Formats: sequence, C-alpha cells, structure tokens
Amino acid sequence: MTVEEYIDPQLKPIVVLTGTAKEGRAGPPVGLVDIGVSERAYLFRVALPGVRSNQCNVECRIRRDGRVHIQGLVRGGVVLKDPSSVCEMKVQQLCRPGPFTISFNLPGPVNPRQSSTDFRSDGIFEVVVRIF
Repeated sequence: MTVEEYIDPQLKPIVVLTGTAKEGRAGPPVGLVDIGVSERAYLFRVALPGVRSNQCNVECRIRRDGRVHIQGLVRGGVVLKDPSSVCEMKVQQLCRPGPFTISFNLPGPVNPRQSSTDFRSDGIFEVVVRIF
C-alpha cells in the first residue's frame, strides 16, 4: 500500500501546539499535521522543519482512543561548520531550541502496539498505526 492511499483531504485535525512549536512565527511552520486513512491503518505526518533526529529527543505517545501526543526538546545554541570554527546563531527562523508538544486526535481507536515510526531526514515525523 502506498502512502498516497492513506491520504484523505477531508480530514481537518484539531492540533494543539505548545512551547517553541507555538512560538514559531518566522520560517516554515512547526506542527503541521497530515492524516491519512486506509482500511487497516492511519498514517500521520508531522512537520518539524529544521529539527533533526540527532538534535532533538522526540517522544510519541499514542493512546487506544486515537489521541496522539508528541513532545520533544530541541537542542541548540551553536552550529559546527568545520572542526576549526564554531558559529553562534544570530538569525534563527527554524525551530528554536527548547521544548515543544504537539497533540491531536486520529479519526478513531487504534492499537498503539502495532505502529511504526520514521523521523525522515527532511524533518517529517511519520507514523503508521493499526486501526483497532
């Protein structure tokens, strides 16, 4: 089954943002959510632009009732360009360092134990979870 088969453009999830995800006003928005539906599973993608899996502790909790809670801590401060120089951020339009949470509901109940996650290199956190 392809990812496109999960997508349902009619879904408009209510998403709650806190921390740096809520404060981001410049640059690409953090916390945009796509939800797709198939016969057996839900697919959701969460945009975390500028966040990399090795720079952020991301935890995703999925409840049986379909409630999803994603939280993380974006580390920051300096960017290493090469071994001889360290650059301090002066302009920062991507996700600022600090904690964030993103919460939303899937269309129905799920089996959280039957899920797979992928934090893609493009900053998209993608999860497929089996419908209960």
